[in-house]
Amino acid sequence: MEATIITIMALLFLSFVALGVFVAVKVAKAAARGVDRTLDQARRTVEDTTLRAKSFGQAGAAGELARLRLSLRTSMRATQEALQAGVGEDASLKESLDLFHRLSAHGLELDAELKRLEREPDRAWVAGQLPDLTARTERITGSADALRHAARDRALRFAEDDLSTLSAQIDVEADALRHWAGSETTPRTGRAAGPAAGTGMPDAAATGDGRARPAGPAGQTGQGAGGEPSAIAAPEPRRTAYSWEKSARPETTT
Repeated sequence: MEATIITIMALLFLSFVALGVFVAVKVAKAAARGVDRTLDQARRTVEDTTLRAKSFGQAGAAGELARLRLSLRTSMRATQEALQAGVGEDASLKESLDLFHRLSAHGLELDAELKRLEREPDRAWVAGQLPDLTARTERITGSADALRHAARDRALRFAEDDLSTLSAQIDVEADALRHWAGSETTPRTGRAAGPAAGTGMPDAAATGDGRARPAGPAGQTGQGAGGEPSAIAAPEPRRTAYSWEKSARPETTT
């Protein structure tokens, strides 16, 4: 019996140790991914700042190469963020995202080539390559911009259609809430109508001796000769209680 208890305790201990190791590894990997993302973002920020400074501060081929790289990186990053943000709400953007991934391969290749040319000592030869590099950059950025603009236009169109449908439904509901506006209502006179309206019968019930008996307190007349009520008023509709309303306090008898 004692050996069984010891075995169970050992298994539980090993299970807790394994679980702790698993959790620690998961946390370490998540922290490493967070650090990597932070480092990548910091590196991109530094590179973009450096390219922006070169594009404004240097003339000739070096400044033009920096301008091309900055234009390429800015367009590709903006398109990637727009497509990734919209694909969660619009599944049709998945195909556009696949096309962008193929375009990104060409963009990365061009960016690497432009980066190599920044270290090229023969500036005259680099200047001769600029027209072709500029044309390639404009083709890639033009395609990326077209995808990004189309995705945003699609999202705006869906939002406009949804707003138009919602406005139409609200107009119908508002008209339904004003259903009394087109009908003539009978003003309240403080007394209930007689049992045979429009037949010349008086509002009060006639008694056996020819005298009129006044109506009861709840819009009902007195009892007739046969013991049946002359008129019965409809019960008042129950008022709907809402959660935000305060409950009425009970009247005190003191």
